[in-house]
Amino acid sequence: MKKVFISLLFLVSISVKAQTPNWADDIACIVYSHCTSCHNPKGAGPMSLLTYNDVSNYASSIKNEISDGHMPPWKVNNDYNKVAHSRNLSDAEKRAFISWLDNGKPQGNIANAPTPPVYNSSLAFPSPDLKLQIPTYTVPSITQDLYRCFVIPTGQSIQKFISGIEIIPGNKNIVHHAQVFYDTTGVTTTLDNADPLNGYTSEGGVGTLAAVLLGTWVPGAGPVLVPSGMGKRLPPTAKIVLQIHYPDYAIGQVDSTKVNFLFSSSNVRNISDAAILNHATSMVNGPLFIPKNTVKTFYQSFTVPVKATILNIGPHAHLICKSMKAYGVKLNGDTIPLIDIPEWDFHWQGSYDFQKPVVIPIGTKLQSEAVYDNTTNNDHNPFNPPQDISLGEATTNEMMLFYMSYLAYKNGDENIIIDTATHQPHYNNCVTKNVSIRNTSIDNLVRLFPNPTNNIINIVLQDKSPYLIEIYNLLGEKMVSENNLESLNISEWANGIYFVKVSQGNKLFIEKIVKE
Repeated sequence: MKKVFISLLFLVSISVKAQTPNWADDIACIVYSHCTSCHNPKGAGPMSLLTYNDVSNYASSIKNEISDGHMPPWKVNNDYNKVAHSRNLSDAEKRAFISWLDNGKPQGNIANAPTPPVYNSSLAFPSPDLKLQIPTYTVPSITQDLYRCFVIPTGQSIQKFISGIEIIPGNKNIVHHAQVFYDTTGVTTTLDNADPLNGYTSEGGVGTLAAVLLGTWVPGAGPVLVPSGMGKRLPPTAKIVLQIHYPDYAIGQVDSTKVNFLFSSSNVRNISDAAILNHATSMVNGPLFIPKNTVKTFYQSFTVPVKATILNIGPHAHLICKSMKAYGVKLNGDTIPLIDIPEWDFHWQGSYDFQKPVVIPIGTKLQSEAVYDNTTNNDHNPFNPPQDISLGEATTNEMMLFYMSYLAYKNGDENIIIDTATHQPHYNNCVTKNVSIRNTSIDNLVRLFPNPTNNIINIVLQDKSPYLIEIYNLLGEKMVSENNLESLNISEWANGIYFVKVSQGNKLFIEKIVKE
């Protein structure tokens, strides 16, 4: 009996060892898929994780980061909706990684390991249509993170449509994230000219709410690409503004970040980008004000006037925010999930493509909710003791915006595929993914032109039935309310962004205009 018992123990031991993940067969692929795009000798991560020894040496800290959910940085709830290009680890991958770390980090048969990825200076767009670069910038002596904006002329004399954007950090050791905007108001140029150094400092935004966000780079991110047959309008008067986040340890280091563009032909569907759900026109229980020592939830709602296609969504808030969520409610009561970020983090925000465009039926109510914690329980609270927080662009103010890239629905939009992967697009030695894009064409239902403008805005509707025009500023104040208005002189208005609401029977349109 004793011999049988010992034999059973031996078999159990063999079984446990056989189930323990090893580097070659199990862990290398996870690391190469999820970690090394940042953690390589040329990446933004603080250490390289390209080899077994690299990972083994940092085993303790890696276990803590994975267990706490800090790494890889991915704040989206993947179970809520299918968002493209997810960086997160699955529960199975977390269990495998931690089991490997807890059981001696076995290397396995190294011949079975996938070939490590190679990171070099190759570009996603080897021959871009437009190449721009910030002036060489040396980070000055700072005591907190720096948000520096650089204004760059495009040199374009005619309107273009952008089909691809690639942001290339000049120094990945210090570029925490970067955002690219265009501005036609001249405000950013004025701010740039007022600062004696290259660029100017602006935290929550770039200094004007009229600037249009085109794309975002965070460590591990790829280029921004739009489906074939579509493009983002770039006005000929626009200047590109690159906002770059430098951490406080970047003192004395040099950066020369670039941004490259691909242009579509002119015969494309124009993708509109706007904060459809915003703190000016769609707040249900505004204004956005969070008294000190309170936790408050705000709601937004917007009824979709026509069947629409949404390509991506970009929630935006600051430090007091704790969670953000957006969804649609159809006329029959069914819910269309858009995005859920249960643990908002100001330092890890971006624009998220859907795996497939989300088709929104006419009459659907786009709704959002966000929780703000202005108490000492919020570790990100910029004030101790807490102070009243109101709407504003500074990081110490708050905002509640859901930017969306959208266009009127065309038959077949639901068949466009942006990302087929049900999980992180793995390093190609591990998993192969297939991507296909479908061609589409242009459509317009309401025209506001010229836009931007410095005086007259013209309004033309495809449907000539009677309608009501209402215009609001970003504080939600109504500037105009008139029937069948065809043109309006806004030369006396302050420069900035305004929302035009067009009501026509049971139809409703919302579009933005920019006064420059």
